[in-house]
Amino acid sequence: MATGIVLSPRYRDHDTGAGHPERPDRALAIETRLAADGLLESLVRIEPRAATEADLLRCHEAAYLATARADVAAGAERLSTGDTAISPRSLDTALLAAGGVLAAVDAVVAGHVTNAFAVVRPPGHHATPARGMGFCLFNNVAIAARHAQQAHGLGRVLIADWDVHHGNGTQDIFYEDDSVYFFDTHQHPLYPGSGPATDTGRGRGLGFTRNCPFPAGAGRAEIVGAFTDLLVPAADAFRPDLVLVSAGFDSRIGDPLGDFRLTDDDFAELTAIVRGIAERHCAGRLVATLEGGYALDGLARAAAAHVRALAG
Repeated sequence: MATGIVLSPRYRDHDTGAGHPERPDRALAIETRLAADGLLESLVRIEPRAATEADLLRCHEAAYLATARADVAAGAERLSTGDTAISPRSLDTALLAAGGVLAAVDAVVAGHVTNAFAVVRPPGHHATPARGMGFCLFNNVAIAARHAQQAHGLGRVLIADWDVHHGNGTQDIFYEDDSVYFFDTHQHPLYPGSGPATDTGRGRGLGFTRNCPFPAGAGRAEIVGAFTDLLVPAADAFRPDLVLVSAGFDSRIGDPLGDFRLTDDDFAELTAIVRGIAERHCAGRLVATLEGGYALDGLARAAAAHVRALAG
C-alpha cells in the first residue's frame, strides 16, 4: 500500500499577518516533523495543480468567486464576505490548495497511491457556496468530492470531519444531496455556532448528514466513540466509492482554538477507522486534507500519527 503526500512551499504564500493562528508555518511544521520521523521518504509525492474556475463552480457561486478575486486584487486585508484574512497571493494559494486535493483524488482513483494526505492551506471546510469565512476561501474537500463524482464517475462519497469546529460550509453544500454522506464531530458551543444534532439533511439529503456536537473537554471516549458507534455502521450502509477526511488537528489537546482533548494515538485510531471503511468499500481509496490545528508542535505530531496510520 502506497500513501501519497501533497506538499508545496507555495502554501506558505498565503500571508495572514503577524499573530494570526492560521499561519504559513503550519504546513512547514508538518513537513519538518514527517522528515524528522523518517516518514517523508516513504511517501509518494503528489504535485499540486491550481484548481480551475470550472472546478470551483461545482461548489461555489460565480458571484462569490468574482468577489474573492476583487478583494484580493484590491489589496484588502480580509474577504468582504467574512472573517478570512487575505494577502496579494492568497487567491493563487487557495487555488493551489483546492487543486492539491484534486491532484490527490486523481492519484488515488488512478491507483498510483492507495490513500493520500494533502497538507494544504488555506483550509476550506467553513467556505459556503456564497461566502468565505473562518480562515477559508474555497471548500477544498467539497470541491474534491464533486471532482471525484463528475470527473471520475464515482457515485457515493463519504466526508468525515474531525476538526474541533463544525464544517458548516461542507454541510451547506451537500445538505440536500444523498450522494454525499457528511459526518462531523465538533465542539459546541464554538465558532461558527452551527451543527446541532438535529441537522440531518433536507429533501433527498435527509439522513445523509450526521452531526455530533460535544462540550469542551470531550476526548477519546466521545469522538472516537462516535466514529466507532455511529460512523462505521452508517458508512457500511452507505457503501462509499471514496472516503474524504477533513483532518483538523485543532481537536488535539492543547490547541489554542479548541478545548477537545484528543491525543496523537487518538488521531491514529480515527485514521484507522476511516481507512478501514475505505478498505471495506472502495479498495482503500481515501484522501485526507488539512483543516485546522494551530499549536505547531501538536499539529505536527498529530499529523505524523495520522500519516503513520494511513501508511499502515
